[in-house]
Amino acid sequence: MIHFEAAEFAARKARTLAAMAQAGLDGLLLFRQETMYWLTGYDSFGYVFFQCLHLAADGSMVLLTRAPDLRQAELTSILSDVRVWVDGEDADPAAALRAILAERGGRGARLGVEYEAYGLTAANGMRLAAALEGFCTLADASLLVSRLRVVKSAAEIACVRRAAVLADDVLEAAAAQARPGADEGRILAAMMGALYAGGGDSPGNPYIIGSGREAMLVRSHSGRRVLGAADQLTLEFAGVWRHYHACLMRTIPIGPLPERQRAMQTVALDAMAACLEAMRPGRPLGAVFAAHARVVDGAGMRGLRLNACGYSLGTTFAPNWMDWPMIHAGSEVVIEPGMVFFLHMILMDAEAGLAMMPGQTVLVGPAGCELLSRHRLGLPG
Repeated sequence: MIHFEAAEFAARKARTLAAMAQAGLDGLLLFRQETMYWLTGYDSFGYVFFQCLHLAADGSMVLLTRAPDLRQAELTSILSDVRVWVDGEDADPAAALRAILAERGGRGARLGVEYEAYGLTAANGMRLAAALEGFCTLADASLLVSRLRVVKSAAEIACVRRAAVLADDVLEAAAAQARPGADEGRILAAMMGALYAGGGDSPGNPYIIGSGREAMLVRSHSGRRVLGAADQLTLEFAGVWRHYHACLMRTIPIGPLPERQRAMQTVALDAMAACLEAMRPGRPLGAVFAAHARVVDGAGMRGLRLNACGYSLGTTFAPNWMDWPMIHAGSEVVIEPGMVFFLHMILMDAEAGLAMMPGQTVLVGPAGCELLSRHRLGLPG
């Protein structure tokens, strides 16, 4: 159940310790499940409760979690020191963490904290601050490991490639069902069936499916409808392998394609081509968004686009598969080989009730980017 070799984990920890030393930190208090998984293989949704991985400057690690995750950590991770805080009305896991830190020489230390974590709620953050006040110094290290994770190793790229195969399988399952009279629920069931039949994992957020005017939605929602004779179907989904995601997005016409939607298709595909050209090592990520905006705005569709056109992909857990960084105006993150991005050219014409949303996952190489899907963008006709 541990999906990477010991040498892979050792290399990840070495990079983290180097970044920690450069930031002047004596240790890290890690709350993001992605970080715990990346560093140790620990695989759980127990982060909905208070849990923390302490990484010390000497490389030693201790996980503090609840009893249900003790065996989870033993079976899925390389961790050898797992502590349990006990459930109860007077439970105080932050105080338990302080005791662990005191035992490990943490008094007076400067510790980086992953504040940007779904497990570290505002309430837990306040408990953490209160428990460690006067004991040590806390600094925001929310992006320290995220910045390391954004460039994938060869082992991680292999997982992304497998996820991309699954995403293609999911697309084919959806396309086979997308016709007049089809129920969205059955389309969704076919998509999820293809993912799981291929050995994939649950996605970081629900698949997005919408038709009619709901084809303009870019979030999942409750309720399903039946496709009409002249309709549109928007799908955003991911193949997931060992928690690594590869995403695809499509707006599929059902019946005749309106001329307005055809024009939107042309602009969206032109914008995608411009983004692919801009996605080159050494350039700032903001240049990719600028290419997207230049094409869309130049075609008179500024009001139809969003303020971002993609984001990094990697190993992520619920509630979403979006990873740092986003592709938006002014981003100075430098593009490097080994980065993986989902590019989405989302156009929504609310007045006409039409959507056009092609999206695909790309891997940055030494000279440009590689399309990971075996299916190319475009619509029939």
